[in-house]
Amino acid sequence: MQQITFAKRMERIKGSEIREAIKLTLKPNMISFAGGLPAPEMFPVAEMKDAACHVMDETGAMAMQYATTEGFEPLREKIAVRMKEKYDITAVPQDILITNGSQQGLDFSGRLFLDEGDVVLFESPSYMGAFNAFQAYQPQFMEVPTDEDGMIPEALEKILQTTQRIKMIYVIPDFQNPTGRTWSLERRKAFLEVVNRFHIPVIEDNPYGELRYEGKAIPSLKSMDTEGLVIFLGSFSKILAPGYRIGWICAAPEILQKYVFLKQGADLQPSTISQMEISRFMELYDLDAHVERIRALYGKRRTLMLDTMEAVFPKNIKFTRPHGGLFTWVELPPQMDARELLKKCVEKNVAYIPGGAFFPEGGKENTFRMNFSNMPEDKIVEGIRRMGEVLREELL
Repeated sequence: MQQITFAKRMERIKGSEIREAIKLTLKPNMISFAGGLPAPEMFPVAEMKDAACHVMDETGAMAMQYATTEGFEPLREKIAVRMKEKYDITAVPQDILITNGSQQGLDFSGRLFLDEGDVVLFESPSYMGAFNAFQAYQPQFMEVPTDEDGMIPEALEKILQTTQRIKMIYVIPDFQNPTGRTWSLERRKAFLEVVNRFHIPVIEDNPYGELRYEGKAIPSLKSMDTEGLVIFLGSFSKILAPGYRIGWICAAPEILQKYVFLKQGADLQPSTISQMEISRFMELYDLDAHVERIRALYGKRRTLMLDTMEAVFPKNIKFTRPHGGLFTWVELPPQMDARELLKKCVEKNVAYIPGGAFFPEGGKENTFRMNFSNMPEDKIVEGIRRMGEVLREELL
């Protein structure tokens, strides 16, 4: 049989390490801290069933029909209101495009801004799903030095001064994936001052912003954007349910129109039924109260995980203490390899994501990411206990 020739871009595209790791959760008795999965017991199944019945009883034919590319107008109106309430972003429905999850917003961003050989700047480390989304457009990835307060503006400015073909910057300022860190207000202001001088588009990915368990909310980058350079990606996946695959892009009109054209070419429109069901849920039920219940549960699980790690991990193991989100980031002594350690943890039926996958150029194999939202409290304690045993054995 003659060999099939694929597009050159496929040489750079690999399977998601996270998606592969999630398969571990299917093993019997596996305690998985690997994926960024919401807790399924928090899904409002009965309420969404009620909302779906209302939609089908009242507007069933409309829900099953083609609709506009931009998205269901009542839902876009609700998103605009919520963005003002939660992120201090002033927007109207015309500033918002509904997407198939915020992951589609990442793919569209790559398609919109990147030609082969262009440069994308990232925090160090950063979300591997963004790398995977951008890979198809054959860019170069460059890490910007990052500390506890976020991307370091002085380092960013030096890179912008000395590097050609930088086309966009990708950041997660709130409860970052994978580290759980949150940018300080001062760092956000300094970052935007640099961005405005060089006039570089910024993708502000914010799937976790409402999941704060302590401290005060910090204004989003988009709320401080005076030049129309920040493109905000939001999602219902972490505050409602990921199975609906409903996210959104908020951007300046001239930029958003380009995203609309890409959406038309990709899949014509977002799911009419999903949008209408979420919109109806928000009319029938209190989404804020639902999110508060999620925060209460995840905050409890976060504290339990961190306290248990503090108690049973060897003292030379470092980890972040996030104020929100879904993850903590673990740093092992330099000589240890988290991928090799994972094999031994899996033997004890506990799993995590090795950290090397979160660096676009690889390396930093002495790190790993832990999720605390998806496992019940007893399994969190047992899983950390098993990991502690493996770590102590390795450090003997």
